[in-house]
Amino acid sequence: MSTYTARPLEPAVLKELRTTDDAGRRVVPVTDEEGGAPLRCCLRRSAPGEHIALVSYAPLRRWAAGTGAAPGPYDEQGPVFIHADDCSGPDGDALPFTNSHRVVRRYSADGRILGGRLVTDTDPDGFGAAFDEAFTDPEVALVHVRAVEYGCFLYEVRRP
Repeated sequence: MSTYTARPLEPAVLKELRTTDDAGRRVVPVTDEEGGAPLRCCLRRSAPGEHIALVSYAPLRRWAAGTGAAPGPYDEQGPVFIHADDCSGPDGDALPFTNSHRVVRRYSADGRILGGRLVTDTDPDGFGAAFDEAFTDPEVALVHVRAVEYGCFLYEVRRP
């Protein structure tokens, strides 16, 4: 089994998103009174009192812009939480947000969905096995880990 790394949103992308999100909306920071929001900048849950923002993010569109892919109708944007101000990024390399059911969605080099796999919180090696399975297929360029409940993008994993 290979080692896989969750990719947080890049600092340059975060800088853009902290001003205007991928839907063209101005960002409105808030104080998170309760905590628990899954932050895509540092790949952890927010703590009560942190300054965060909910922004629209288009992960496949941004990846495609750097690779020349044309995802067509698979280009989507959705809500993600980020720190409203700079943060230090992930603390360590453990895979985040694994304590719940997730979908590992596969994408081809041209940005098309190639399928996916449900990973449950009761499967101790569900993510590693899902990534191994995905990257065994030479057509798979990257995978997204997404929340089952809302389909929200959590992070990207690329070939090791």
